[in-house]
Amino acid sequence: MPPLQLSRQPARLTLLALASLGINHARADEPVQLDALHISATPVSEADAARKTLERVSGATNLVDMDQVDQGRVAGVADVLAYQPGVYAQSPGNEGVKISMRGSGINRGPAAHASGTHILLDGLPLTGSGGTPYELLEPLWISRAEVLRGANGFERGALALGGAIDYISHTGYSAPKLQLRYEAGSHGYQKRSIASGQVLGDVDYYLNLTDSHYDGYQDHASGQGKGIAGNVGYRLNDSLETRFYLRYRETEHDTPGRLSKAQIKHDPRDAAAANLRIDAHRDQPGSTWLANKTTWYLDADATLVAGLAYHHYPMDIVESPYRNSAYRVRVDYSDISATLNYTRRHSLFGLDSSTSVGLRSTRNLPGSKARENATQPLTVDGNTYPAGTLMREYIHQGSDNTLHISNELQLRPELWLDTGLALINTRRKVEVTAPANPYRLDTDTWDYAPRIGLRYQLAPAVQLYGNISRSVEPAHAWSMIWSSNDYFPAGSGPATGRYRAPVSLDNQTATTFEVGGRGDSPLGQWDLALYHAQVRHELLSVEVAPAVTRESNASPTVHQGIEAGLNSLLWQDHGSALSLRQAYTFSDFHYRDDDSFGDNRLPGLPRHYYQAELRYDHPSGFYAGVNTRYASRVAVDYANSYYADAYALFGATLGYASPKDDWQAWLDLRNLTDKRYAATVTPGYDDKGADAARSTPGEGFGVYTGVSWSWL
Repeated sequence: MPPLQLSRQPARLTLLALASLGINHARADEPVQLDALHISATPVSEADAARKTLERVSGATNLVDMDQVDQGRVAGVADVLAYQPGVYAQSPGNEGVKISMRGSGINRGPAAHASGTHILLDGLPLTGSGGTPYELLEPLWISRAEVLRGANGFERGALALGGAIDYISHTGYSAPKLQLRYEAGSHGYQKRSIASGQVLGDVDYYLNLTDSHYDGYQDHASGQGKGIAGNVGYRLNDSLETRFYLRYRETEHDTPGRLSKAQIKHDPRDAAAANLRIDAHRDQPGSTWLANKTTWYLDADATLVAGLAYHHYPMDIVESPYRNSAYRVRVDYSDISATLNYTRRHSLFGLDSSTSVGLRSTRNLPGSKARENATQPLTVDGNTYPAGTLMREYIHQGSDNTLHISNELQLRPELWLDTGLALINTRRKVEVTAPANPYRLDTDTWDYAPRIGLRYQLAPAVQLYGNISRSVEPAHAWSMIWSSNDYFPAGSGPATGRYRAPVSLDNQTATTFEVGGRGDSPLGQWDLALYHAQVRHELLSVEVAPAVTRESNASPTVHQGIEAGLNSLLWQDHGSALSLRQAYTFSDFHYRDDDSFGDNRLPGLPRHYYQAELRYDHPSGFYAGVNTRYASRVAVDYANSYYADAYALFGATLGYASPKDDWQAWLDLRNLTDKRYAATVTPGYDDKGADAARSTPGEGFGVYTGVSWSWL
């Protein structure tokens, strides 16, 4: 978009007006004509506007601009969230990604619905009572990601321990008229995308079609996906605009299972024998997300935003062995979410102030249900049942409703006070409907989350902040079945030994103290946060059988750490530049005098996690860089009896981005030393020092290349 050009025609000014302009020599009765006055201004980009908004949060945030991420392989959200302080995002090579912030979902594997982090699409909820499915998080559909760590996602209705990640779609204002992109590389990886976006008067649109395929690093790890995303916006008048969204995607991938440390060291590409035997896989046969967001600018100081989203996400899963056989879980989820947010700038106690009131409601639709069928002949109590036999049926539904009010008060020109209070209502309905009489659990709980924070502009380029916040996280509805220790007894036919009655789980709560700051310095742009969280009833999971986890409320735990980022310009000359970006996360998560484990570390995440990239940019568009990632060792059980090894990875990028932004090509080299390491860990209870199969191996050496062309 060209710079705004505003012009004012010649005008007759009175002596008083001329005097205010410093022109005192004109006579009062003599008209004066001035030359045309031209005012030029460059409009603020969407990313810059989002950055300014995040800087008004009295806590830690990240902004990920996809223009930089797109200059390399973009296979999934692990690539999107790289080099972000306070964010741990690791993938074993497929679309399943383990995302954790401040220890959220610390001990879940990458295949589970994400826990502890509230995910939004364009400000509307994607996370539901069952967690967050990942198949609609195609990174090529977004222009940026906004990360609010910890309880700093308060105003978006996100109150989980980890915080919120809001994936913002491209629109006709940010997308080229036509864009073609192709990626290919090691382990059978291919990805194609075609996209288009335009502004047509008061209407704009964006449309993107993608498809991908990979063979995977491990055996039995192939997968594929295809989907479409689009949105249409319409500006009805200066005070009212609306936008409709569509996302649809199908995915399927084999699951190779977890390996021991010895297996990763000697044969990291092997698949677990049990997964091969049952042909383990996880398919999403077609997930749909339809939404609308409408914004009313009520006046110069007040805005009302209403949103409505429908989400349907069925799953077809074969991942767990049972009685020398396997079973197929078919889940059909649907939920609907509504949001309403009102914001007004006003005066309070004679001070500048802004107040926001918001409502977020997400609830499963009545048709959400699941059923298990044997995939192979099943022998129970001496009886053999054919493949396809129904073993169990159940429903797991729920709703999460949050009413939040917050205020930003400017105490002094450089000092702001943030306050807020949220009320949370959580319902969970879990019922085993077959093969016996229903076993039901229906809970309805209320909770609250206050927040108070200070933000101080120490200097034009330095901001300091601190806050005290409470977070609340309810259990997933499905975990209330899978965490039960009440089983169908012998004589129950195919259901024998399956979970029979659901178990109630308390809300996980935490009180977090946070201090930090951000700004510019001679060393570069910096971001630093320190936090300490006292967690009660933490929802911790443990693997009790291959691909089967059980969740329960833990004794009191502590989550504390340091999150630091630094982007430095090391050298610059005639348009050439050498820069270094770094991100370091220190995580100390442990029990507080647990009866069984004392002060043991919580397993599943590294204590130290460091990422860095050194990059050279030439004014012609050529760029080259080297990067590294280091993770310290990780406990693989709650007894801390065994650890996955620490590792350091190295990579390199080489590419060209046209100064006109119409095309780019790149080469992305991963894991140059072909390091064998555990990418993620799914913990056990007490392995007594044994080397159990708890880890998914990370990808070995890989070469990826891509090209993108745009018609602007």
